Amino acid sequence: MIHSLFLINNAGDLFLEKHWKSVISRSVCDYFFEAREKAVEPDNVPPVIRTPHHYLINIYREKIFFVSVIQTEVPPLFVIEFLHRVAETFQDYFGECSETTIKDNVVIVYELLEEMLDNGFPLATESNILKELIRPPTILRSMVNTITGSSNVGETLPTGQLSNIPWRRAGVKYTNNEAYFDVVEEIDAILDKSGTTVFAEIQGVIDACVKLSGMPDLTLSFMNPRLLDDVSFHPCVRYKRWESERVISFIPPDGNFQLMSYHISAQNLVAIPIYVKQNISFFETGSSGRLDIAVGPKQTMGKTVECLVVTVHMPKVVLSANLSATQGTYNYDPVTKILLWDIGKLNPQKLPNLKGSLSLQSGAPKPEENPSLNIDLKIQQLAISGLKVNRLDMYGEKYKPFKGVKYVTKAGKFQQRLSEWLLVHTEV
Repeated sequence: MIHSLFLINNAGDLFLEKHWKSVISRSVCDYFFEAREKAVEPDNVPPVIRTPHHYLINIYREKIFFVSVIQTEVPPLFVIEFLHRVAETFQDYFGECSETTIKDNVVIVYELLEEMLDNGFPLATESNILKELIRPPTILRSMVNTITGSSNVGETLPTGQLSNIPWRRAGVKYTNNEAYFDVVEEIDAILDKSGTTVFAEIQGVIDACVKLSGMPDLTLSFMNPRLLDDVSFHPCVRYKRWESERVISFIPPDGNFQLMSYHISAQNLVAIPIYVKQNISFFETGSSGRLDIAVGPKQTMGKTVECLVVTVHMPKVVLSANLSATQGTYNYDPVTKILLWDIGKLNPQKLPNLKGSLSLQSGAPKPEENPSLNIDLKIQQLAISGLKVNRLDMYGEKYKPFKGVKYVTKAGKFQQRLSEWLLVHTEV
């Protein structure tokens, strides 16, 4: 299925390649580079690129493009899911999935890729199984391997591979039995000049960290499960029970894993947590303009908005900005033409405001393109969709585990677009 895998950084450097069936020349990536040049942002590169003899299926994670080469037609989502599994495995093994980390652990990276695909077809993608096959790197183990010439590859077959529950190893024992769940939601929204919602949806995931002894059988229920109509589960979940009872029944993997992901596209269910009032104007005569931006809470359910950042993509003719902020700090980069206003924690008692003058290139025509405001934020202990976990029950084991749930809302692609520039006429 997958013939080759190339890892490419943001600068366009191909720093790692792996071939399973036959060696494919690096020149096949030229088609990817052409698509990358046409895309404004890395996220806008088409996930499937057709070439005369191959298909290039790619994802973008942690400033790295994972580009797979396919010679026959296969379900693209199948390949995309596998590439995400590769990135998540690197994250789990090395603590981060970055170019530097991958280069520092290149031997283990090749060992993992060899085990995850067998002749181009996915074989072992569960972290539990892989950690029994290939031990995670440690400083002591690296020193011993260097001295003795040994490797991280295990000598025995993982117990999970021999059972009907391949995602969980046998004989798991913990002194403290704990199960934690993180409900993380990202808002993707586009607002118009007046703040009216043009498009809004929520991408949510439930990440789990389960450290329970034995073979526990868990059931997770929600207070409002009808919110979830577009879901994707970890293979451990019994899907038929979800269809009939709207509860998640599963025997969990050991450690960290993503239990489920979901998508909510009904705009009436997507609450916009903040509002942005802005006025960017340019004088008809002279090389100057004005900027005035104010931010305030809208639908936060009493929770505090944190890590609030407003990014404004200015026209090319704007040379500098002389502004004052009532809260946070701002920075304007005259090269990239990006104004970054880092507000931090939103204080509802004193709403933040950024205003001042803009200097334009002398003699240049007034800007015609519309600017956009990108907004980043985080709200702790809030799922903006209203999703709430009701309870977690455990069967099959006699001990009583410690359980916890945490909610986080973040901004995904959250953008406010200005419909038109305001040209102000003045007399000299």
